[in-house]
Amino acid sequence: MEDRILYQVRDGVAYVTLNRPEKRNALDTASFKGILAVQKKIAKDRGVRAVILSGAGEDFCSGLDVKSMLSQPRKAVELLAKWLPWQANKAQRVSTGWRDLPVPVFAVLHGRTWGGGLQVALGADFRLATPNSDLSVMEARWGLIPDMGGSLALRELMAADQALWLAMSAERVDAKQALKLGLLTEVCDDPLARAEAMVATLASRSPDTVAAVKGLFRRRALPGAGRLLASETWRQIRVMLGKNQRIAVARQQGKEKAYLPRKSW
Repeated sequence: MEDRILYQVRDGVAYVTLNRPEKRNALDTASFKGILAVQKKIAKDRGVRAVILSGAGEDFCSGLDVKSMLSQPRKAVELLAKWLPWQANKAQRVSTGWRDLPVPVFAVLHGRTWGGGLQVALGADFRLATPNSDLSVMEARWGLIPDMGGSLALRELMAADQALWLAMSAERVDAKQALKLGLLTEVCDDPLARAEAMVATLASRSPDTVAAVKGLFRRRALPGAGRLLASETWRQIRVMLGKNQRIAVARQQGKEKAYLPRKSW
């Protein structure tokens, strides 16, 4: 099987590429496993000074490979499992794992960055996108909630009402609007070149200083991160076990027209 994630270190920069272009880099269980493995490699390599995360082909990442996940429910459940509720599970670590690294992470976005793809990108410290980028917190379209840890970044980057609307509506936003909302750091014609220029600037700074600054803003930025991660997982499990979620999937296939009455949460 072709490597889902490509990894190469050049001049102290770890280049990580989502490599499933024929599926618009949609995330299957092998993609999750590959991202987690790469994060571990970077954490152990003291020679890495920065990470540049990108996607091969036409899109950064179109989200979860829903068909693959539904065909392997046990593996999907394994992504949500955790020993302690406030710790990140495997699904969440593909986002939060970038935050935990002591080096700056740049996500280079183009085309679609939807659902799980946006969750992955939200784990980066900086998001640079082409003008044709299309972003969406898309989980609600499938009757799910965003449960991959990206909510940690959303509450830092955006006004609460704007983040709430995107998560509820699954609305798509273009690069210009995403920049205005705070989802993006910059919009430029060549985000890879811009990321490399920013990395070059940081290369002239002390790596200990850069790591300390990131730790100050990321790991200790907001209280209650563990409670949020626990809440994501618990609420997602409840949603997945409910009939409304099955109806949501069916609606995407044109088979259903209405949801059941809302449950008490």
